[in-house]
Amino acid sequence: MSPDHTPPNEAQPPRNAACCSSRSAAQLATRHTAEPPASGPQDKRAEGSSSVAAAAATAPVYMGLPHERYLRPRFYLALALAIPVLALSMGEMLLPRAFAWLPAAVNGWLQLALTTPIFFWSGAPFIRRWWYSIRERDTNMFTLTVTGTGAAYLYSVASLFAAPLFPEALRGGAHGTPLYFEATAFITTIVLLGQIIEQRTHARTDEAIRALMQLAPKIAHRIGADGQEEDVPVEQIRPGDLLRVRPGEHLPVDGILASGHNAEIDESMLTGEPLPVTKTAGKLLSAGTLNTTGSFSYRAERVGADTLLAQIVRLVEDAIESEPPIARLADRVSAWFVPIVLGIAVVTFFAWGLLGSQHAWTYGLLNAVAVLIIACPCALGLATPVSLVTGIGRGAQVGVLVKDAAALEALSQASTLVIDKTGTLTQGRPEVVAVTPVDGFRGKGDGSASDTAAQKRDKALLQLAASAEAFSEHPLARAIVHAAAERGLPLLPASDFLASPGAGVRATVAGRRVEIGRASASESAAYAQQAPAAQAAETAAASQTLVSVKIDGQFAGLIALADAIKPSTPAAIAALKQQGFKIVMATGDRQETAEAVAQKLGPIEVHAALSPADKQALVRSIQARGERVAFAGDGLNDAPALAAADVGIAMGTGTGVAIHSAGLILVKGDLAALARATTLSRATLRNIRQNLFWAFAYNSAGLPIAAGLLFPLSGWLLSPMLASVAMSLSSLSVVTNALRLRRLRF
Repeated sequence: MSPDHTPPNEAQPPRNAACCSSRSAAQLATRHTAEPPASGPQDKRAEGSSSVAAAAATAPVYMGLPHERYLRPRFYLALALAIPVLALSMGEMLLPRAFAWLPAAVNGWLQLALTTPIFFWSGAPFIRRWWYSIRERDTNMFTLTVTGTGAAYLYSVASLFAAPLFPEALRGGAHGTPLYFEATAFITTIVLLGQIIEQRTHARTDEAIRALMQLAPKIAHRIGADGQEEDVPVEQIRPGDLLRVRPGEHLPVDGILASGHNAEIDESMLTGEPLPVTKTAGKLLSAGTLNTTGSFSYRAERVGADTLLAQIVRLVEDAIESEPPIARLADRVSAWFVPIVLGIAVVTFFAWGLLGSQHAWTYGLLNAVAVLIIACPCALGLATPVSLVTGIGRGAQVGVLVKDAAALEALSQASTLVIDKTGTLTQGRPEVVAVTPVDGFRGKGDGSASDTAAQKRDKALLQLAASAEAFSEHPLARAIVHAAAERGLPLLPASDFLASPGAGVRATVAGRRVEIGRASASESAAYAQQAPAAQAAETAAASQTLVSVKIDGQFAGLIALADAIKPSTPAAIAALKQQGFKIVMATGDRQETAEAVAQKLGPIEVHAALSPADKQALVRSIQARGERVAFAGDGLNDAPALAAADVGIAMGTGTGVAIHSAGLILVKGDLAALARATTLSRATLRNIRQNLFWAFAYNSAGLPIAAGLLFPLSGWLLSPMLASVAMSLSSLSVVTNALRLRRLRF
């Protein structure tokens, strides 16, 4: 079995398969492939041995490149052999006559014996990629590196086997003709080390996503029809199963909290918020979140690949695979940069050989190799993908999911933010905002001892209304029942329930006849006189809905409901304005309602009564003025506008169609995360530009030095070994700069 058998994912590398390819690094960065598939029959026939196929199946591959476990033994061997090669070739520079006892010919043959396994076994992954780049005319890092090390190796072999054919001037060294095995050995070892370090760096960039994959437990506690619990693998859970979650456990699947239960859930893995969230019966729970206190049961709804956790992982993987326009710059530069470098190396070799004096061809070879090594475009290719991968991973940690990497660039350039109202600026559901009993109402509620008489009357009216509405599925009824539950008011026994479409409901609650319906004009007028001025103004502006409550045929009071503005919205709008956005509201709601919301958020442009097509037309009209448009929405009616905008931003609490139409998703569903996403996008694009500038500047500045242009002035030449070190340090500096995004503060 050949130890350097090519793993399947390596034998057919994708276009630009080198680590320094901007496209491939972005595409492969989150391919969580621990083991490649076993080789097929064709592989076995090609190798002529089934044992080789077994080796291919066990050779670990990570992110489309050989895993460090695959490269590590090759690096250890290369390091162990490169040290004596360096000692044999350069030891006498430090310790004169250190190897005087060793014949020069033996010294040279020892270097050959030590360097050959380094070049052909330790460097086998690079040679295969070099051959692939030649065959496919797809130049990359390995085109330059292997050409340089191969030239040094073949030149040294020729020096050993055909020394008499070399000019007399070149046969005066310690080993006869000059040998450069140490360049081949050292460069291969350094490149191997750089590959291992860069792989570890890539692994760190998506560690947040891989950590998310581990959050969902492997075992779930399923409650059977007989009430008995059994531990089953999470793969066996089906929608509708009733599950038990104990304190300190992560939830295995998505589901709905069962009736009669409350839960404190740590959702920081989804939202970045450190405080637990209180969940009541009927609330959606997500796989991977943590139960902080108490035990509860919930019913499974989405399992396996359908859970929110699985969707998050897929979204981030897809985002890392996508390529923003700025990534094409690195592709274009690399496409012409490598052939130019190869041309410069050839010109350097012949210019030194034809125009130089003593050892001219030797200097020509050394400088050509130095050009090939120092001009390696690895740093240039890493500039874009490493920044993108790091930025996307950082976004996932703070509740910003990037579906499309191009969305990051588009958001950083956007100047106008168009926002849907319902569900984006507001909660998207009615909530009780005021309870106003009439002066003559007398009721005994379940308030606390510290409540004032007025508070007790408010709670008594709300409790009676919620008890009557408990059997209704109307959104306003659900809001009233929810408001009572939030205030700790138990529902009273109710009977004789009757719902009349368009009229309301009635029921007997604790022996009292309760009727609930839309408030009449006279009742609304009475509310306007009795309610606080601010609430009355909002009702007049049609931003509130009034519900009338009658007890035993007597008007008892009004309950005001509204689609309330999310608590985080005002601060988020202020932050987005500070970031330079022009804010535009686009809603299908009435003009009066939209303007009432806009007044609370400061001066923003309002477009109301819009259909889905109208919203899309609005986006395109703004774009026609030369503006870059970001659109944030959560509903099915927002999907056309989300798709038409330069960047679509969906609320994580929104519909599936909206989420699929957007490039960015705000997991928690509030605009505070959009301000963070904007900061992230601008920081990521700034980081990419820094990387591109420094990588390109480094390569451009290093070429004339490596070619030997300073030699006539200073007599200084750049050793191929120093060139390889400089190349590796350049790549690592780009990666280090990108990793600064992991510490980005919002």
